[in-house]
Amino acid sequence: MKEYIIDINADVGEGIGNESELFPMISSCNIACGGHAGDKQSMLSTVRLAKKNNIKIGAHPSFPDKINFGRKILTIDRKSLFKSLKNQIESLQNILNQENIKLNHIKPHGALYNLAANDRKTAKIIIDLVKEINVKLYVPYNSLIAEIAKKQGVDICNELFIDRNYNSDLTLVSRDHPNAMIKDSESIFKHVNGIINDKTITAIDLKKIPVEFDTLCIHGDSKNVINLIKDLHIKLNNIGIKII
Repeated sequence: MKEYIIDINADVGEGIGNESELFPMISSCNIACGGHAGDKQSMLSTVRLAKKNNIKIGAHPSFPDKINFGRKILTIDRKSLFKSLKNQIESLQNILNQENIKLNHIKPHGALYNLAANDRKTAKIIIDLVKEINVKLYVPYNSLIAEIAKKQGVDICNELFIDRNYNSDLTLVSRDHPNAMIKDSESIFKHVNGIINDKTITAIDLKKIPVEFDTLCIHGDSKNVINLIKDLHIKLNNIGIKII
């Protein structure tokens, strides 16, 4: 069978403390930089661990809302949101500069990520910020932000999720829904194998939706994530697929 090499990323530095186990099994990471989680100490320790494991590092900015872990849409004006996101990213960049590492990408977190997927004003704030910093942008596949960013010459990485279920319009199933997360090893492998080999996602209504991707994400704070990613490694290796 032809060998495939894929990028798997994870959201980290969010206080879970499992990075030492997680990092050997992923190839890029998105580090919380103070909006929904994280502080200077957590960023520094996560950066150093990522460096040790030769993992690409991205900033994971959020609505400034630690109370709701960045999972609620905030009513905030454009200038204030832009400033908050820029400050978050710069706080991580300062640490990266100290460690002589370049920032690889930006990936918004939680409610900001989901809102920017289809809200033009929010998407433009993020795109303007990424253009100013000049790094890659991780975006949901087939989203408005992906379309606009591509037209404006931003280097995007289309992202799909390993451990989340999708609606037939390729939006993520709400976390309020009991089937939002894919929680068992066999279902995750079936989901990922479909993405890679069939280039489709089976939506929650069982429709098969064509997809493309540059990176796949697993949530670092998911229950049992270490065992799930270990099992996925084994199953992917058995069919000739390796993580970068």
